[in-house]
Amino acid sequence: MMRGALKDARVYTDWRMVTIFFLGVSSGLPLALTLGTLSIWLSRIGIDKTTIGLLGVVTLPYTLKFLWAPLIDRLPMPVLGRWLGRRRSWALATQLILAGAIIAMALTDPVESIGLFAVFALLVAAVSASQDVVIDAYRVEILDPTRYGAGAAISVFGYRVGMLISGAGALYLADHIGWSAVYLVMAACVAIGLITVFLCREPVVPERVPSATSKLGAFLKDSVIAPLIDFTHRRLWLVILLFVLFYKLGDALAGAMTGPFLVELGFTNTEIASVSKLYGFIATLVGLAVGGWMIARFGTFTSLWIAGLAQLLSNLMFAVQAGVGHDTGMLALTIGLENFSGGIGTAALVAYLSGLCNLLYTATQYALLSALAAVARTVLAAPAGRLAEETSWVNYFGFTAVVAIPGLILLMVLAWRGAMPRRAG
Repeated sequence: MMRGALKDARVYTDWRMVTIFFLGVSSGLPLALTLGTLSIWLSRIGIDKTTIGLLGVVTLPYTLKFLWAPLIDRLPMPVLGRWLGRRRSWALATQLILAGAIIAMALTDPVESIGLFAVFALLVAAVSASQDVVIDAYRVEILDPTRYGAGAAISVFGYRVGMLISGAGALYLADHIGWSAVYLVMAACVAIGLITVFLCREPVVPERVPSATSKLGAFLKDSVIAPLIDFTHRRLWLVILLFVLFYKLGDALAGAMTGPFLVELGFTNTEIASVSKLYGFIATLVGLAVGGWMIARFGTFTSLWIAGLAQLLSNLMFAVQAGVGHDTGMLALTIGLENFSGGIGTAALVAYLSGLCNLLYTATQYALLSALAAVARTVLAAPAGRLAEETSWVNYFGFTAVVAIPGLILLMVLAWRGAMPRRAG
């Protein structure tokens, strides 16, 4: 058994996994720069909360990226495409524009020019979302189906490291060099992705027609309509979409109110940072690693089921925390279970989505599925604050646990009907 476990673990030493890790870092780096870190910067310099809240819409491209994914999936990049190939040339182009957009944010005073600043933040989010489309497609195309689980785990691992750099790392630097300089440093960190693109290999995938020089109607039919029609040919495709939508809804509802909950219980910023951020980050990484191992050992559906149950239990742990109150030991258990189960669930869900993609339409189909999964945290979780105000914390987190049940039921339906993920084409 130990020999088998070591054999499974060696998958992470594959050059493809190393590449996926660093591309994951590049993918995760920009997110906090238009979300958490950005809101703290604006708060520190006196921008009002209404404006900060409105600026949250700049992250919308992460949800809408499936709209332009067909273009990235099919159109070759002029000049760069002949040199690096389709995926690597798009990755390089998005990273260069991303670095420039972050520099533009750094050099713009949000107090004097909040409108222009918002435009640059929106550009960062849009280009970052486009980079995600390329990197997700690259990961699926470069791996064998048996490596999807490990690939998902190492990709999210890298993504979390990127978020840590632009989150905790940026906040630490801000106390020493100022916010504009911090964003210039973050722009320099984009070099992680640039170097990786130059060193990695272009995946070999089936050739597709029509070419980019075809008429617009034929292009749209082949690049937009065909991937959607292809997906509807899958068994229980509507159930699959509902499962993707609801699987992490309970987790999203709980996460949306975790910050206000901990503040109301009286936890200090230091306690929240130490337990929720740093310790939680470590628990997530462990969960991702375990998730990748579980998928290789037991399969995607078993891993999704175990992770779903664990996520439900972690929501109930928050209800218990509400009853216990200010207790850092209990908080460590609660945050540990939440992030550990979330790590397993994320690795399993990414592996599942990867397995659903047809190699002919990788970027388009994965962007659509991942955008649907993001709806839970961006749209369906929007009423969380109002709901929390109308009830007690115990009842609220109990409700989030109940909301997690439909996703598990849909998973059981998929397993019962044999709708296993597979590569088409």
